[in-house]
Amino acid sequence: MRWSRRDFLKVVAASGGIGVIGATQVDRLLGLGRKPEGKPVYIPTVCEMCFWRCGVMAKVVDGKVVKLDGHPAHPQSRGKLCARGHGGIGLLYDPDRLKHPLIRVGQRGEGKFKKASWDEALNYVAEKMLKIKETYGPESVALFTHGTISTYFVHLLWAYGSPNLGMPSYALCRGARDIAFKLTFGAPVGNPERVDLKNSKVIVLMGFHIGENAHNSMCQEFAEAVGKGATVIVVDPRFSTAASKAKYWLPIKPATDLALLLAWINVIITEGLYDREYVAKYTEGFEKLVEAVKEYTPQWAEKETDIPASLIIETARIMGKNKPSVLIHPGRHTAWYGDNTQRVRAIAILTALLGAYGRPGGIYLPPKNPLPYYGLGDFCGIPYPENQKPEIHKGPYPFTEEEGVIPEIIKTTLTEKPYPIKGWLITGTNLIKSTPNQRDTIEAIMKLDLVVAVDMMPFDYVLYADVVLPECTYLERYDDIFVVKERSIGVALRQPVVNPMYDTKPGWWIAKELGVRLGLKEYFPYNDFEDFLKAKCEALGLNFEELKQKGYIEIPGTANPYINESSEVKFKTPSGKIELYSKQLEEAGFPPIPTYTKHEQPPKGYFRLIYGRVPVHTFSRTTNNPSLWELMKENAAWLNAKVAKKLGLKNGDYVVLVNQDGVKSNKVKLKVTERIRPDCVYVPHGFGSFSPMLKRAYLNGADDQQLITRYAVDPISGSVGMRINFVKIEKA
Repeated sequence: MRWSRRDFLKVVAASGGIGVIGATQVDRLLGLGRKPEGKPVYIPTVCEMCFWRCGVMAKVVDGKVVKLDGHPAHPQSRGKLCARGHGGIGLLYDPDRLKHPLIRVGQRGEGKFKKASWDEALNYVAEKMLKIKETYGPESVALFTHGTISTYFVHLLWAYGSPNLGMPSYALCRGARDIAFKLTFGAPVGNPERVDLKNSKVIVLMGFHIGENAHNSMCQEFAEAVGKGATVIVVDPRFSTAASKAKYWLPIKPATDLALLLAWINVIITEGLYDREYVAKYTEGFEKLVEAVKEYTPQWAEKETDIPASLIIETARIMGKNKPSVLIHPGRHTAWYGDNTQRVRAIAILTALLGAYGRPGGIYLPPKNPLPYYGLGDFCGIPYPENQKPEIHKGPYPFTEEEGVIPEIIKTTLTEKPYPIKGWLITGTNLIKSTPNQRDTIEAIMKLDLVVAVDMMPFDYVLYADVVLPECTYLERYDDIFVVKERSIGVALRQPVVNPMYDTKPGWWIAKELGVRLGLKEYFPYNDFEDFLKAKCEALGLNFEELKQKGYIEIPGTANPYINESSEVKFKTPSGKIELYSKQLEEAGFPPIPTYTKHEQPPKGYFRLIYGRVPVHTFSRTTNNPSLWELMKENAAWLNAKVAKKLGLKNGDYVVLVNQDGVKSNKVKLKVTERIRPDCVYVPHGFGSFSPMLKRAYLNGADDQQLITRYAVDPISGSVGMRINFVKIEKA
């Protein structure tokens, strides 16, 4: 289950229309005062307003971007963009952008900086990093990173000699899901997820808020499936947007999802609703599974979940009747409690019982990939140095992968055990808004000799940086080629559509120039990134000029979505089959089949804090965006209508949320609704910025992450469960 650095870099490199901006808004954003009159130029590129990375066609007039549309040939956009994608113009022309390098002159957290040249800022960082390396060893520098910039800074970190990196997208989001599917099927479910929504007859969403997460092509396929009459089952304490399209809304008691899944498995087996031929041919451990789930009856699950046994049976029968065209969506943000891997393992097992893995309407197979991997390490041809000290970023979790567990790095920084961490490089992630227990994060930052922020906007964590290095936006730069893995393999190119504004630089340039100053010039053997891209295209058998012109090229003959009668399928598990009973887990000391675990419920007077996303914002990264801010300026806390009446609260009141550890939120508007269970409060994520440099987002709404002072780490994958916090409500 361990990944090599090369495997990890492959993942990094590979992962690498509802909102419309009116003419008046465009004019104001561009500061034109009049409509542009020049001849329009259309340039294909790749969006980075979220991790979906849709293909984009940028309309440029007089050197200004005036419109963004979805690339019609790119499978992740299909000619459409979400509101966030259109908001790329707002990011480009946001007056609050970081415009030049900065060096701290005040105390950490004060946000007091002086303007610096690139040479001055990079030399400062390099001198500090060389001193840390000489005094403590290179492992004492850690990297927190997210987005395309990860490609360059992971390469820099490993060339420098440290293995210690953390990506919020792993432990705080999809890590448990990836490990669960690898343990069961021998491969993760992909990024984007390989879900065959458009062919599904039954779609089951467990806490997955499709339509609010704005995953473009997935939303399009979901709409297509609903239009064709697919039965939608939504399991969620809150009546989400997706629930409004569902035939069944199951308002489950939080922390009991595994009980429902085990009961569904019980019904599917006891009523003979599973795909007998598929199970016999492709799975291992069925008899042990039968025995293990006998106790998990619908009647037992009703007491745990608050879902009537009759409804559990009815929905299980619907799945069984429509097999194999059933999608139990594996989700994305799966870091909920301390048993995340086993919960998603149950989803994987149920998928296998229904014969839905590798079948139409379920989870389709990975496409055939004829392209050789060719990354920055291959380009330089020099191996990374061997680590002299043990890696700390994976913690004691046996199946954790290279992306690491962020709280482990923070803990090591605080304790200095097994060795000190003295420098943090933070690139493309608003660390304070993405990580639980902000107090520990800030305390750790205060102990460091060096904090470097590489970003486009002055997010909250930037206030604590010693040096700020401004990255230009995705519309102003080249990036590494994206290998797009949907039903077929394709290749997409991000290229600049306008020149960089202000004194900003692309991430590849920042990493290269820092590497040169660290004595690592041989790891960056190119003067311009086009050199690397041309060489990579040549190695992949692609025409670079054609790719620039088209923006996306599909590789023919790579589609391989379904198992068929003539295909010989071998799963990359130890047995070569789908492992319903996991010997890997058994050997590591964990239950080989998921077992139900109880979780703490809210004490009297408190509500479980749940959170999620909104369709017009990406985490905290867009709440200052001029166009998207106009669509949603602040979040609102959802509270059940009966509870609100009992507390003497009404819709629109401002309240303060106080968690079990006495931490208080900023004031937040109340949304009184019947669309949520009475034991929960729901807060959309990403609001309540405390960076005064973000003039629109500053103190608008409540920061849910501030209230997440407790978390439970999954002992299998290191996934950091954050839905274990409780809040009470006070009038503002």
